[in-house]
Amino acid sequence: MMTRLIVFDFDGTLGDTKANIVMTMQETMRRMGYSVPDEATIASTIGLPLETGFEIMAPGIGPERCRECAALYRIVFDEYKAVLNPQPFPGVRETLSKISEMGIEMSVASSRLSVSLNAFVNDMGLGKYISFVLGVDFQTRPKPNPDPVLQCMEHFGVTADKTLVVGDMAVDILMGRNAGASTCGVTWGNGSREQLTASGADYIIDQMTDLISDVLR
Repeated sequence: MMTRLIVFDFDGTLGDTKANIVMTMQETMRRMGYSVPDEATIASTIGLPLETGFEIMAPGIGPERCRECAALYRIVFDEYKAVLNPQPFPGVRETLSKISEMGIEMSVASSRLSVSLNAFVNDMGLGKYISFVLGVDFQTRPKPNPDPVLQCMEHFGVTADKTLVVGDMAVDILMGRNAGASTCGVTWGNGSREQLTASGADYIIDQMTDLISDVLR
């Protein structure tokens, strides 16, 4: 495959935000009066829209309550962000720089809101490499639907056979497969190798630099 476009997930793939997400979700559930979920339960929902995550952790609470939880989550997240200051995973900046030199376009498709997503991309020094950032508020349908990848492909005028989707969760891989793109799972994020394999990932890598040596070779 001659790759012309890479669509990255953000949380757990480029940005090491797990601690922020877990602490924020637990504090939100605590303030809303619900049972506080453990880290593994929260990690299993990362990559899904916030409202969907809350519905999974507190079944039956209803759409309105989910929206209230999501609104509070975003407030709490900003509180913790100032303290934890999440960073990109090892090798991310260097790898994106080399991919850029190869003439491959890069985008991010995330279940995070665009304001937060753009802030992270720029604060982590990734904006110079990623020219299209697609938050959940600008997606026609979220992961695992193919729409985010299709929107990125349309933006760059690239076909599915020239597109690679990279993510740490099964929903990322399913999103890419549903769009007809090739897929690469990463093991340093929130999903397991077993989950990535079961979702049908074409490649699985254990460190960011492997993306160039093992996938784009």
